[in-house]
Amino acid sequence: MALADRVKALRAERGWSQTDLANRIAAAPAQVSRYESGRTAPSADTVTRLAETFGVSTDYLLIDDAPRRPFRSAEDALGDRLATIAELDPADQALVISFIDALVTKTRLKRLTAQIS
Repeated sequence: MALADRVKALRAERGWSQTDLANRIAAAPAQVSRYESGRTAPSADTVTRLAETFGVSTDYLLIDDAPRRPFRSAEDALGDRLATIAELDPADQALVISFIDALVTKTRLKRLTAQIS
């Protein structure tokens, strides 16, 4: 399925008009019409906005046989959150790291005791 068809199908799933989608991606309704008809290909920035708006990956929009996946996986969101730890002062960073280590140890111990039982 080509990008034009995917955009049209995703828009229809949500019951949005071309104007609704245009407002969500900061584009003109006529531009959305051109994307859906295949007359114009969206820029990389617009593809990203479309993917984020629809909650799908950019590869799903761009690659015919790509599986439908979310825009951001849980792992991406966690990684983004963890990256902000660098903004903390060193003492708070150490505290967060200690807490993470404790949770991982607890989870591993639970798994190990479940295997023994």
